[in-house]
Amino acid sequence: MDLPLVGRIRAYLEEDAPPRLRQALSEGGGADILDDDFPYREAMPKDAYQRHMDALQVELVHMMHDVIATGKRVVVLFEGRDAAGKGGTIERVRENLNPRSASIVALPKPTEREAGQWYFQRYVDWLPAAGEIALFDRSWYNRGVVERVFGFSDDGQRAAFFRQLPAFEEMLVDDGIILVKLWLNVGRAEQLRRFLDREADVLKQWKLSPIDVDGLSRWDDYTAAIRDTLARSHRDHAPWTVIRSDDKRRARIAAIQTILQAVDYAGRDDAAIGTRDPLIAGGPDLLRD
Repeated sequence: MDLPLVGRIRAYLEEDAPPRLRQALSEGGGADILDDDFPYREAMPKDAYQRHMDALQVELVHMMHDVIATGKRVVVLFEGRDAAGKGGTIERVRENLNPRSASIVALPKPTEREAGQWYFQRYVDWLPAAGEIALFDRSWYNRGVVERVFGFSDDGQRAAFFRQLPAFEEMLVDDGIILVKLWLNVGRAEQLRRFLDREADVLKQWKLSPIDVDGLSRWDDYTAAIRDTLARSHRDHAPWTVIRSDDKRRARIAAIQTILQAVDYAGRDDAAIGTRDPLIAGGPDLLRD
């Protein structure tokens, strides 16, 4: 079967990638952290990760029971660069939850009709009702980042988005929705390593998209859009949690801890949740290029 994107990641590495990226990938082992600025040199040990993750899964189930019993509404936004680990983290959050009450929202490209609606309208359709959790795999923040980088929206549309955004999120929170915004941040070398892994694995090749491939050469454009978006949307009523995700294990734990700590549910075991690693998760000041 013809897969036109397969081979383009390797071609980028060999022909267009900055020399420091090629060097990092050639010198780094499978368990090594490639980014020199990352606070740990190796991934979290698997046994320690699994023990903590098992405890967090129990807490997620307790939280889900409480959400259903009390009619809470929870929205979690998973944002980040391509290959930052959004999908895998969402899977870890959802794997033991009731799918009738915890849904994943991963919207495709807007239809022609949706493109003519109020920008936030199609997202409103997927907000949770009482007793539900909605996990957004990308969200309305597409307008601030991907659409800016690829020119899918113009300056006027993005200006309107940022004018309306604070009031939109404030209305959600004011109406009782628990809003959690997670930004998963991955280093450039690690991102490229993950793309190469997808390209080489027939079970993962479906994950590659033209946006992934074309975005490799737009790292700096993404950086500018991300920094601008987080600076304009990190507010007291709807703060961002930035999670450094070069180590998927530490990132998944930090993401689940953030969600559990945001929901006041019956029987919450703070000792089982643990203290979030401040080197891995925090505010936008934790963002790295």
